[in-house]
Amino acid sequence: MHRRTALQLLAAFPALAGLSQKALAAQWDAVLAEAGGQTVYWHAWGGDPKINDFITWVGQKASERYGVTLEHVKLASTADAVARVLAEQAAGQTEGGAVDLIWINGENFAAMKSQGLLFGPFAEDLPNWPLVDVAGKPATVTDFTLPTEGYESPWAMAQLVFEYDTERLKNPPQDIDSILEWSTANPGRLTYPQPPDYLGTTFLKQVLYGVMDDPAVLQSPVDDATYADLTAPLWAYLDRLHPTLWRGAQAFPQNEPALGQLLADGEIDISFAFNPGRASAEIAAGNLPDTVRTFVLTGGTIGNASFVAIPFNAAHRAGAMVIADLLLDPEVQARAQDPAILGFQTVLDLQALAPEDRARFDALELGVATLSPAELGPVLLEPHASWMTRIAQDWTARYGVAQ
Repeated sequence: MHRRTALQLLAAFPALAGLSQKALAAQWDAVLAEAGGQTVYWHAWGGDPKINDFITWVGQKASERYGVTLEHVKLASTADAVARVLAEQAAGQTEGGAVDLIWINGENFAAMKSQGLLFGPFAEDLPNWPLVDVAGKPATVTDFTLPTEGYESPWAMAQLVFEYDTERLKNPPQDIDSILEWSTANPGRLTYPQPPDYLGTTFLKQVLYGVMDDPAVLQSPVDDATYADLTAPLWAYLDRLHPTLWRGAQAFPQNEPALGQLLADGEIDISFAFNPGRASAEIAAGNLPDTVRTFVLTGGTIGNASFVAIPFNAAHRAGAMVIADLLLDPEVQARAQDPAILGFQTVLDLQALAPEDRARFDALELGVATLSPAELGPVLLEPHASWMTRIAQDWTARYGVAQ
């Protein structure tokens, strides 16, 4: 298919909602024809070897099925990819951009959407979209309170879980107040990653939910007039907690792997992760003892979805859409949920799957440390992105330490 014709087709995707299934299939065939032979540059966090291996496997599937080559551009921070797209926009580069696909959510999505840096809407026109559990998992269409409106496609669910070794800790604390009490009684055995690391800021969000009188206010943007009063309980809590932390809060681990390593080394007794299957995956890999288990807090823990988005000027939009759809394929989703691979939670509605695809999930051994969906309990919605931007800055001003 001629390139100009295909790009015009892609530009028309927002109008596809009223088309018949036959017309949608024909339109997708045009996307597949355009995508064949393209190399898609997926800018995604590169800090976890297991995720890197999974992306490589997805690339193999894309090549085998569709003739699309996937190149993983490993990022230390998603903001690096956002900055590149922003620079191209400022330079007037409306086609042929260097970034085809971004693993994104939260404040980075909000920034790109508000500045017109995203292609779309496209997500709800993907062939596998009807399998997404929009009703049961509303985070698949709402990103840090911002409706996605089809400008990003989900590919993994995450929920905060806490990890502990049952050989060293029999009865872990069950809420934010008891975490403080436990840490005070067991100094040096708890810590959290240094903000603005995403897991460190997630811990701060969890504390906010536990100390605020009305956490519902977190679903609205920060109001300068009330911010200081509303966050005062957070700083009071941290002022009491920090002297009890590992190394007296004079140093913090940098990220989730570093925090998990402290648990593995026996330097702390409680860790946490945004992947409910992480502990089981690490046990299977021999990195954690098989006595490690996970728990959640009474009342629920923070949860969200991981998404992929396509920049407005992506050079290979068709190929990027093919990768986004492939990530929703039941085979790919089941592999991601396998604790021996990633242990990520699926975005799909298992009841909507064909029997053979449902069987892929039914056959998974979730692992000795992985809680069942019922045991995970309620998912607390991510606060509006403006809260964490402001709180991370204030945290650094109050507690930031040189590493």
